[in-house]
Amino acid sequence: MSKLIIVESPTKAKTISRLVGKEYQILATMGHIRDLPKSKFGVEVKKKGKQYQFFPEYVNNRDKSKTIAQLKNAVEKVSEVFLATDPDREGEAIAWHVIESLKPKIKNKKIDFKKIHFHEITKSAVEKALKSPHRIDMDLVNAQQARRVLDRLVGYSLSPLLWKKIRRGLSAGRVQSVAVRLIVEREKEINQFKKEQYHRIWAEINDFIAQLTKVDRKTIEIQEKKMLFSGTNTVTKTIFTNLKEAEKIVLDLTPLFKVAKVEKKEVRRYPFPPFTTSTLQQDASRRFGWSSKQTMRLAQTLFEKGEITYHRTDSTALAIQAAEQIRKFIGQEYGQEYLPEKSIFYKTKSKLAQEAHEAIRPTKINSKVKNQKSKMEGSEAKLYRLIWQRAVSCQMKPAVIAQTKLELENGRYTFSANGSHVVFDGFSKVYPISFSENTLPKLETGQELKTENFGITRHETLPPPRYNEATLIAALEKNGIGRPSTYAPIISTIQQRLYVEKEEKKFLPTPIGNTTNDFLVEHFETVLSLPFTADMEDSLDDVALGKEKWQPVLSKFWGPFEKRIDLTEKKAKRVPVPVEKLGRKCPKCKKADLVIRTGRFGKFIACSAFPECDYKESFREKVDFKCPTCGKEVVIKSTRRGAKFFSCSTWPKCDWSSWKKPK
Repeated sequence: MSKLIIVESPTKAKTISRLVGKEYQILATMGHIRDLPKSKFGVEVKKKGKQYQFFPEYVNNRDKSKTIAQLKNAVEKVSEVFLATDPDREGEAIAWHVIESLKPKIKNKKIDFKKIHFHEITKSAVEKALKSPHRIDMDLVNAQQARRVLDRLVGYSLSPLLWKKIRRGLSAGRVQSVAVRLIVEREKEINQFKKEQYHRIWAEINDFIAQLTKVDRKTIEIQEKKMLFSGTNTVTKTIFTNLKEAEKIVLDLTPLFKVAKVEKKEVRRYPFPPFTTSTLQQDASRRFGWSSKQTMRLAQTLFEKGEITYHRTDSTALAIQAAEQIRKFIGQEYGQEYLPEKSIFYKTKSKLAQEAHEAIRPTKINSKVKNQKSKMEGSEAKLYRLIWQRAVSCQMKPAVIAQTKLELENGRYTFSANGSHVVFDGFSKVYPISFSENTLPKLETGQELKTENFGITRHETLPPPRYNEATLIAALEKNGIGRPSTYAPIISTIQQRLYVEKEEKKFLPTPIGNTTNDFLVEHFETVLSLPFTADMEDSLDDVALGKEKWQPVLSKFWGPFEKRIDLTEKKAKRVPVPVEKLGRKCPKCKKADLVIRTGRFGKFIACSAFPECDYKESFREKVDFKCPTCGKEVVIKSTRRGAKFFSCSTWPKCDWSSWKKPK
């Protein structure tokens, strides 16, 4: 073998080995082989005039000594090395670190290191990449370096401060802390929300329900404006807040209605673009209840097996050849009535979409691989099928929905009813979505109808919902926080640090999360603001595009941030984390109170004098309903990742458990 290909994972190596000739040896780095040291700061900061300079200290990862030795031995036997790491900043940085790690070990031999890019692991894509190699893109490497150094600067500056001012063991991150803030602010909105009653007046006429919407031909409406941390939300509702007013109107109604307006139209529901990283994570969360981390792990495997294109992407674009392949399949499989006149191409919003040229799609789409999922394991098959459906459906005709709007007059009062039904299923034949169907009877303008069945329904305004994985990722993306490769690590990190927990698959902050967030917002509000964080992400993008240098970007941030750290350390008061006392003394020290604390595996009981007294016992959080299987008490438990679920207290005798609280 005279040529070497280096990739990140054994799965990827195995797939590529089936596509290239025997003259290639393929080895995997098993991820990063170099990084900043774990045990110390690892970044030397020097001031030169008004500017700061940053010198990261990279070290070989301890668990990669055998891998590095294997790579060194292989490199010494070849003259040509192809670095086939993933086509983004992280992949480019891994390739650069491989070269930097091997340089000292091959001083006496000239090795030609070449970087190759492919966004799908197919024979044609790999062969094309091998014929057109290039040098490492240092703009992408520097963008990754900038993010890594920036996160180290923030983490290693804020964490010691949190130890002094709140409690030992806490840590903070630039982007993760903003995600926690979103969750904390939403919980505050929910707690501060005041429910209000409102009423709707309805009439049942010919088996359909119409609601009162106008009085004296003027629409009845009330506007609610909710100022959210992530923006303003305005809701308009046709309601009555005064029950007596509604009752008076019902008494004023007559049995006779007259059809004043019949409005019919056809609405087209267009297909969704093919998946990006964000939309894939959101859809998998909604449909399967998966975490973003689980989705990305499965997508990584599918990519490395050559089943899908690269899965970390902001792009909604499809290659022309892929769109043509999909269109050919649609025509053969579903008929010409589902095929638009020409290919549909979607506009990509992200300025960095060139990092990964395409959206996420299957690498092959034809009749033979319609059921490609049969070759895969359960969860892989489900995700592949979802990606397949989205990619195929994006090139299909829109669904057509017939909508009818009725207006019925009753003296001074106008009632409205809306109906709809699907005329043509279009793209939804492949990518299932639910349409609200409500067929109204055929009525003509001027037609008279009778009913004496009137009523008033009472409702309550609802607080904004807690974030789940899908809505949190959507909020991060909308506000420009993080990038495709960071959504899953952000969500995993804030749970591992015990700042948030999941209850019925929705996020709520822990006491530690609330306390830490309030402290950081008070003293570092600018750093944790949405505009500042989004601007920093844009600056990192500009580094990746070669528009900015990474050192000045970090220097501009570091000066004010360092001063703020020093000021807070001197002036900020210590803030204890609130704990719930149990009203009994510790049985070990006999002095301090027992309190409820939150740990890696959920809540537990501990002595308030910790670490002087290390007494602790398990805590069983009970709920106000019985096990639906055996009738015994139900308790709340936590998974290793901090997600809460309900379980029978007699487990394993009774194995009932549920993510959701039984109704």
